Amino acid sequence: MNHRTVGIITAILGLGGLIALLNASTSTPVIYWPIEAYLGAAFTIGWLTRLPAWFVYILAALVFIVMIVVCYMLGSGIYRLLTRPR
Repeated sequence: MNHRTVGIITAILGLGGLIALLNASTSTPVIYWPIEAYLGAAFTIGWLTRLPAWFVYILAALVFIVMIVVCYMLGSGIYRLLTRPR
């Protein structure tokens, strides 16, 4: 297993955790959780900032993309630190 594989696994787990966090109090079926999380994030951003709808959807997508990238970098970085030759 290399650092890229661990980074991808960490990114998937982080995204799943974010989606579960945003849907913790809903009674929506699990299959609809990703779209509900995206629309909930877009609603929250739009409600708090009063930005145009098209810009809010882009910002909500960027939030998820940034979350994936940060989790990937954290996972691969920690794996490199733990497996570094001494």
